[in-house]
Amino acid sequence: MTADFPLRRTTRPVPDAERETILSDPGFGRYFTDHMATAVWSRDTGWHDHEVRPLEAFSLHPAAAVLHYAQEIFEGLKAYRHADGSVWLFRPEANARRFQRSARRLALPELDEQSFLASVEALVSADEPWVPAHGDEKSLYIRPYMFAAESFLGVRPAATIQYAVIAGPAGPYFSSGVTGVTLWVTANYTRAATGGTGDAKCGGNYAGSLAAQIEAQEHGCEQVLYLDSSDHSRLEESGTMNICLVTSDGQLITPSLGTILEGVTRDSVLELATEHGLTPVERSITVQELRDSCADGTVTEVFAAGTAAVLTPIVGFRSEELETTVGDGAPGKVTVAIRDHILDLQYGRIPDNKGWLRKVC
Repeated sequence: MTADFPLRRTTRPVPDAERETILSDPGFGRYFTDHMATAVWSRDTGWHDHEVRPLEAFSLHPAAAVLHYAQEIFEGLKAYRHADGSVWLFRPEANARRFQRSARRLALPELDEQSFLASVEALVSADEPWVPAHGDEKSLYIRPYMFAAESFLGVRPAATIQYAVIAGPAGPYFSSGVTGVTLWVTANYTRAATGGTGDAKCGGNYAGSLAAQIEAQEHGCEQVLYLDSSDHSRLEESGTMNICLVTSDGQLITPSLGTILEGVTRDSVLELATEHGLTPVERSITVQELRDSCADGTVTEVFAAGTAAVLTPIVGFRSEELETTVGDGAPGKVTVAIRDHILDLQYGRIPDNKGWLRKVC
């Protein structure tokens, strides 16, 4: 049954002038809106205490299970201001379903899709003034999450779970124009393995990626590319994003699902591929194929897909044995065209013929 999230409005909102200053240059993850949506699950009563309430700190016992066993998951999506002032979400149903899949993998209770949507919409409606003005690729980033709140030092699913949604304004990812990145192909770290948590959106995956990110930066690269865990021969994911290759014969190739995260942007790219003259293909891609195909021009463009940047052009790869440039070393035309297509949908600049937008207010 879908739950309502009644509003208990804060008595200490951020002053209008201060909020407008923040919205002029929000960055990412630095500022947060006035409210949060919350609910609690307990083994005896199920979901209860749904509300939108003032943003405030949680009080956790030092033995809270999440602090010891990392039983938690999260999502990430955005709200967009259209030219007429209305506010819309982009494919939030897909985030709701992935949240359920992640919950199953981490032995957490599933929140039904409609309650997930209701919590997000209630928070965005309450904090609508925080949604940046139309244009300049600004948006309101939304973070639903849940964690094990029970005080118990035992390795079992927690009996008390805290659910919450917070939000904060986000600036354009590429503030000075779309630029390309070079990826470090790590031989020392893997992100996931068959039967692991790679296809779940949980914090442990991201904590485990930090050392690999440092390694990439030490080698002069902006991000890391992970390979499979069995023999380190096949591409998996780029840091926090899915990876896609564009070929000279009109294919858009991306690694198959199984051990990688099923990205909403990835899925959107695959659905839009035919409109850009591309045939979407999901299959294994080896490092050797990547090296050879970039060298002989078979692969003309490579990009990463994710919520934050939509599409990030990848212009080169580097490792202990590899130094490869993609195409002419600049962001590709197809990459930019698909990125613009998704942004035009999100900001209401073109008709939504996919039914992907959901109006909030």
